[in-house]
Amino acid sequence: MAYTTIDDPSAHFHIQLYTGNGSSGHSITNDANAGDFKPDWLWIKPRSLSDNNVSLDSTRGQTKRIKINSTDAQDTDSTAIITFETDGFDLDTTDQNFNQNSATYVAWQWKANGGSLTTASESGSNVGYSRQVNTTAGFAIIKYTGLGSVAAVIHGMSATPAFFTVKRLSGGGYSWYTYHHKNTQYPWTDNLYLNNQDGTTDNDTVWDDQAPNSTEIKVGTNGGVNGDGIEYIMYAFAEKQGYSKFGSYVANGSSDGPFIYTGFKPAWVLAKRSNGGSENWNINDNKRSPFNVTKRKLSPNLSNAEAEDTGYSIDFLSNGFKIRNDGGDHNSTGDTYVYVAFAEHPFVSSEGVPVTAR
Repeated sequence: MAYTTIDDPSAHFHIQLYTGNGSSGHSITNDANAGDFKPDWLWIKPRSLSDNNVSLDSTRGQTKRIKINSTDAQDTDSTAIITFETDGFDLDTTDQNFNQNSATYVAWQWKANGGSLTTASESGSNVGYSRQVNTTAGFAIIKYTGLGSVAAVIHGMSATPAFFTVKRLSGGGYSWYTYHHKNTQYPWTDNLYLNNQDGTTDNDTVWDDQAPNSTEIKVGTNGGVNGDGIEYIMYAFAEKQGYSKFGSYVANGSSDGPFIYTGFKPAWVLAKRSNGGSENWNINDNKRSPFNVTKRKLSPNLSNAEAEDTGYSIDFLSNGFKIRNDGGDHNSTGDTYVYVAFAEHPFVSSEGVPVTAR
């Protein structure tokens, strides 16, 4: 069996930096190695100014956005239209969150199914949904309608999800309920919140204390994931060797921090202390920091502008990443951190060829 089935991760995940021009009709062209890259999940964050992490996807449509660092409901804004194109996206807006003149931005992007949806009506304890799935990369975008009673979300990935996050689309005050399969010994009994600093919460009304499987994800009676007649969006991922990894590590509190094996050279790493405390989620990537040590800080739960932070330093290596700081964001002695990582290159290609470090 080949080490990986994804030799070029940029066919499924891409990071694009761009500079705003303050004019409507600003076209952003992706420069993915694999060629044309049309996003299905587009996550935009201003780098040079303070404004929101914003999630857009081809399932909900181009005028609908959700703030990841907030509990706000979905916002529909016909004056801030973002169109997914064959090789990037168009910004028909002058909103500073996307396109202020001379401001810098990062766009993290994932492919699902090109906006082509599979739909199903509510049936018994199965929710009704519109979904698109990339089975090769283990990614699904699922818009579903809650039942108010324990229910199943049929995800379509044909593999057990390792990480997923859910946001209620209507009504303010609802967090991004987030599952990570290495969060605790029994992760289906717990959840994290992508929009805040909180550690793990034990709550049997979120995933109904039932583990996800290769067919479905259970949601409990919590209004944040399964209110009767309420619409939700879910982004779900399954691990794919050489492309994605959803793991955990125990910190040693040293500037010579732990090495975390992923099986690929990372392009993007999201990490969060999970066993308590009030630490931020943090993202390192290979575009904002093209050389080691990577230390340009952005956080999904904050609107802060990007900052270079020596307390937030990791090295991207050919087969994983190594912590290079002793701060609480990544490496507080004895604490446990969960991470989400996507590859720049697999450690070994499908033809058995190893890649090099940075």
